[in-house]
Amino acid sequence: MQSLVQAIESTGHWAPLFFTGGFIAASFLMIWRLEAMTESGFEGTVLGTLVMPYCSGIGNLVFAFMLGAQRGPGSAVMENALVNNVTNLTLLIGLPALIWGMSLSPGGRKKSVVRESHVNRLSLMLTLVAGLFFTGAVWALGRDGRIDFSDGLVLVGLFLFWQVFHVFEVLKTNVRQNQSFGWMLVVDAALLAIGACGIYVSTDWLVEWVSRADSGLFSTKYLGWLSGWLMVLPNALLALYYGWRGRPEVVYTSQAGDGHICIPLCVGVYALYQPLPIPSIFREALVLLAAALVMHFLLTMVFKGVPRWLGIVLIAAYGVFLYKGLPR
Repeated sequence: MQSLVQAIESTGHWAPLFFTGGFIAASFLMIWRLEAMTESGFEGTVLGTLVMPYCSGIGNLVFAFMLGAQRGPGSAVMENALVNNVTNLTLLIGLPALIWGMSLSPGGRKKSVVRESHVNRLSLMLTLVAGLFFTGAVWALGRDGRIDFSDGLVLVGLFLFWQVFHVFEVLKTNVRQNQSFGWMLVVDAALLAIGACGIYVSTDWLVEWVSRADSGLFSTKYLGWLSGWLMVLPNALLALYYGWRGRPEVVYTSQAGDGHICIPLCVGVYALYQPLPIPSIFREALVLLAAALVMHFLLTMVFKGVPRWLGIVLIAAYGVFLYKGLPR
């Protein structure tokens, strides 16, 4: 692996593009195997909530581990998490809604189809409520100006409890349907691990490359924003792919579920290494996150999806976030 990294570095100014391409390729590998896992006991909203977030959010998690272990800037981790989550709940839901529509209404009148649609909406609403709860927890713990070790334990513990809950939901569903995990699950897990390794190597190099610059867009000043945009690319691929496939429930839950990786997990992981200071965009970003989560909950409950025209509003809200939050 080290020889491969050195070979890419020898390309000079092209190296950042090659490492960015490697990050995207590794993400494609993980998404490819995710599609296969839909036939191995993971379906619908469970796939979006339990499996996809780790694959699309692995870059954010690696970023938090790396900066924590290297005593890097904690504000960059918080900015990374906020940029990721706001992008998920505004741009990456608004864009598929505008292009294809995001209707969660059943596609037929059969009782089984109607029942499945209702279950998917309930699962999505639970995911959105969890996101609102996690956002509130980070706000409450960060009111003193930082997230410390004890706060980190609480945030990581909340996330683990949420994941254990979904693991048991998958097991219960498989028992009811007399379904078991196939042997290909092991192969898929190995390929996902290879993809995760590629993401780690590319993220490590890109973070170090940006950290060496003191001025300009590609510099430490914008590390949190740049890393957030880079690591949201897999989420964008998921949103566009499943939007095109006509599976809005997966689009919705993959974006909302990925947010749980960043808030609370990534924030909590960094705080286990050292206290995480609260950045300037903290309050505004959390208010926007909470408003988006409440809005999506009401849309799912009342309108069963996102109207096309509201996609424009979500995209505009993301533009306002960039204007208000980007450092000048």
